[in-house]
Amino acid sequence: MDGDDELVSVLPIHYSNTLSPNVHIHQFPLLSRPLQTPPAAVVSGKRIRARIKPNTQRIEIHVPVDPRPEVWNIERSKELGTARQEDDREKNQDVGKMKQREGEEARLAEVRMRSEHIPEEGAYMLGVVRNGHLHLQPISETHQFRPTLTYLDIMSRKSRRSRGDAGSDEDSDDGPPLDPDEPPPVQTTASKKEKKPLDVKEVQVSARKAIDDKGNLQGGLSAARREMLLAIRAEEDEAWQDLEYCDGEAAEGQEMFEAVFSQSDEQLECKSDITAFLKDIKGL
Repeated sequence: MDGDDELVSVLPIHYSNTLSPNVHIHQFPLLSRPLQTPPAAVVSGKRIRARIKPNTQRIEIHVPVDPRPEVWNIERSKELGTARQEDDREKNQDVGKMKQREGEEARLAEVRMRSEHIPEEGAYMLGVVRNGHLHLQPISETHQFRPTLTYLDIMSRKSRRSRGDAGSDEDSDDGPPLDPDEPPPVQTTASKKEKKPLDVKEVQVSARKAIDDKGNLQGGLSAARREMLLAIRAEEDEAWQDLEYCDGEAAEGQEMFEAVFSQSDEQLECKSDITAFLKDIKGL
């Protein structure tokens, strides 16, 4: 601050943690329009829904698509809906209210925005200025939401299988990728036109699994890869919990907004000095 800078105003600060730990930052990097239900979907009774897996900190927001024929392909939505239904079944996803009635054809009727938890660096605050006072609430989590398109893998797999019916080995599904910590398998090339008789020999082998002190299997998978697979399995096994999604203009949204502002006039006493504050800043 230069000596010529003029002090414009002083804002009293009101700090409250009454909403903690329920204040989050939700970012939508790929969203080009407001997070609202399209008008054509509202007419048909569709609403935005949300669900959460609290242990793995995963959130999904389901936004209905715009069903107008000029912007939405009904026949294509049937193919995608069938693929998503199979993808949910493979991943043990409880679709709950999304189950269609008996005899009803599956359709892709919504876009699922799935969250990725972003680690916080420092302390984030929600700040709102009202009537010359700055009101602060601590932010506990930050999430970025992007559309989940895992059902396209199902369609790609079916496409590879259909092309592989003629005996092609190039498009076959070879399973999960190899572990980078394992030595690559020996690749052999053989001519498809010339087949030589194989010299078959009987070989006896024995395999032994090494177990560490904690009872975990060693070898085969690296520790990082094993931890990643366990995290994926834990997320798939955890059940979804439905949330009530309220638009910012809804009465519930206005009520929560008013809860941000502190009604207390209690004076807070600072028990740390400027030296301790500066030492806690990384990079200084």
